[in-house]
Amino acid sequence: MEIAENAALVVIDVQKGFEFDFWGRRDNPGAEGNIAALIDAWQETGRPVVFVRHDSPRAGSPLEPGTEGNGFKDFVEERRGKGSGPELLVTKSVNSAFYGEPDLDAWLKGAARGGAADGQRGQIVIVGIQTNMCNETTARMGGNLGYDVLFPLDAMHTFDLAGPFDWTQTAEELTRATAVSLHGGRFARVVTTEDVLKGAASE
Repeated sequence: MEIAENAALVVIDVQKGFEFDFWGRRDNPGAEGNIAALIDAWQETGRPVVFVRHDSPRAGSPLEPGTEGNGFKDFVEERRGKGSGPELLVTKSVNSAFYGEPDLDAWLKGAARGGAADGQRGQIVIVGIQTNMCNETTARMGGNLGYDVLFPLDAMHTFDLAGPFDWTQTAEELTRATAVSLHGGRFARVVTTEDVLKGAASE
């Protein structure tokens, strides 16, 4: 797998509030280790990294601004600012990182922001929380905007969820549904962390 020299790693909502009991049962306990490995690889190779934080407008939310839960998990916070490449912090209050501040699409395409010779950033790698919520929404929008979206499924996680008609799905079922929808619908290429790390190292 080829990883572009200027591919951007988009780290979505890896915040302390997702560790609260509020959310229920999660999947993929290895997500954090894989996210950390990808951040390290991106920073070591000078590729751009985008850290996305969800600032919930709902009072009492585990992700409410000004609360402990709003902050990034320690392993993410300690890596911010440590890379040799471009870095951006995006804050949002909806699912898609493309509807945050500052404008992610404009930053990714701006040569002055990222040092890309052609002024374009055609490839993005999405990791973080939650697989079927902000990650999937950002991937769908990225695909619609024309990005080559890579979605390493083992570098993210989600939670069991209840829906209409007394339907429920486990985190694993939701993850599989997201993978099939994104990959089958050609919004993104669903891959593994190992795939991405090998591709990044070969450049």
